[in-house]
Amino acid sequence: MLDDVKTSTAMKPGSKAGMPPIAIIGMLFFVFGFITWLNSVLIPYLKIACELNNFESYLVAFSFYIAYLVMAIPAGLVLKKVGFKKGMSLGLGVISIGALIFIPAALTRTYTLFLFGLFVQGTGLALLQTASNPYVTILGPIESAAKRISIMGICNKVAGAIAPIAIGAIALNNVDGLVANLSKMSESQKATELTALASRVIMPYSVIVVVLVVLAVLVYFSTLPEIDTDQEDDIVAAANKDKSSIFQFPHLLLGVLTLFLYVGVEVLAGDSIISYGASQHIPLSTAKFFTTCTLIAMIVGYIIGITCIPKYISQHKALKICAIIGFIFSIGAILTHGYVSVLCIALLGLANSIMWPAIWPLALSGLGRFTKVGSSLMIMAIAGGALIPLLYGSLVDKFGNQEAYWILVPCYLMIFYYASYGHLVGKKRLATAV
Repeated sequence: MLDDVKTSTAMKPGSKAGMPPIAIIGMLFFVFGFITWLNSVLIPYLKIACELNNFESYLVAFSFYIAYLVMAIPAGLVLKKVGFKKGMSLGLGVISIGALIFIPAALTRTYTLFLFGLFVQGTGLALLQTASNPYVTILGPIESAAKRISIMGICNKVAGAIAPIAIGAIALNNVDGLVANLSKMSESQKATELTALASRVIMPYSVIVVVLVVLAVLVYFSTLPEIDTDQEDDIVAAANKDKSSIFQFPHLLLGVLTLFLYVGVEVLAGDSIISYGASQHIPLSTAKFFTTCTLIAMIVGYIIGITCIPKYISQHKALKICAIIGFIFSIGAILTHGYVSVLCIALLGLANSIMWPAIWPLALSGLGRFTKVGSSLMIMAIAGGALIPLLYGSLVDKFGNQEAYWILVPCYLMIFYYASYGHLVGKKRLATAV
């Protein structure tokens, strides 16, 4: 029971910690789900407020997710020094600073300041995720890690489903009429209206700052136990005795690439669907709900994963099936039109749901004392959410919203390869040791 575990306790991987630690981690997953999926509203919102083209608007995703690439290794070093719990509290504090930057950005309608605020938020999330994801993975048996991460995923995606509706109701309220009238306004009238539009995010982001600071304090003083990832069981230690570098684990490196592509397609499906719906002549007043539909599909997938993994299906088989589903819906989105095409993008949420929970344990399996460094590399892979949507935005400007979705196809094919063969590369020796 948690009452018997003091804050200073260093738990070994696989130890049971009871519900309170899971509840705390679930709360954190809710927080970064809410913050992350605000981008789906910010992309069309800032495109209008700051008068951007498609490529420029997807710098929202780039600025947010590139922080994972830049800050993941420093985050790992911070965690090594301060531990998981203090690292999570610090991450929440950094996110609150990023949210606070949105206030002067909105008052001055300065896009670069918005982007800087997003980068700072991404920095805080890099620290938070570097701590929380391996924590959930090694909090119990590795065979059921996908189930635990799926539970966390539900917390994340419920928040993500709420975020675009909550912020969209404020930021995108009556925005279709505003867009229709902008061309009729003088430059001074347009500037006034767009400044007023930009100011809509001040109130919600002020609330977000307060909530994040409160949560940071609560986590800091919580009874969340530490987990000692430097300890290895005899089998893992024997398999890793000649290992001196994280680059000697090819299944991890392929996992990093796979996670990079997965995060890219997940972010693209969620962040582009509102703008894509608008390109299919669907009003923004309706399209603002499409990201929520995508996340509801993900929640359904998580529930299926919790029910079936590992009792009925293994983690790698579930990942293989999801890759096939993602490939099918990607082709469907490209070959159909209107609401049917948008529905295919939304259903990518179902395909993407089990990928994060399955890739993490497959990639971290057998790392032992290299777990924290491996986790940092995995967090760096979240930069896929920066580069793939940005590439999509560039393709949209050249070929159109629908044709640009061809970028999804090779990504899902690589994920299928990792699920089928990639996660086994270099693990023969470990299997022999077992």
